Amino acid sequence: MTKQSDSKSWVNALRDIIEVILKSLGKSNRARTWHQHVVPYEEGWAVRREGNKRITSKHRKQSTAIRNAKAIAKRRKADVIIHRADGGIRDRISFD
Repeated sequence: MTKQSDSKSWVNALRDIIEVILKSLGKSNRARTWHQHVVPYEEGWAVRREGNKRITSKHRKQSTAIRNAKAIAKRRKADVIIHRADGGIRDRISFD
């Protein structure tokens, strides 16, 4: 084997590896959900879609946040996960 053919085989092998990695990254093992979390936020409560860092809405009262999360979850046939002030899960309501 010549030096040029060695480098071509390495380039081809590297290209194949990169393609496999990119394909595996593109495929999601799980479809993204629309589950809504009611979480403590600053001086009140917030609604946040599962997997998002950004909040959907913020509220002074937990009950208002729960009502808002339920409306979204009903439309999307998702769950509402209600958290306690310490962050633990208090309840889960399913709308699917």
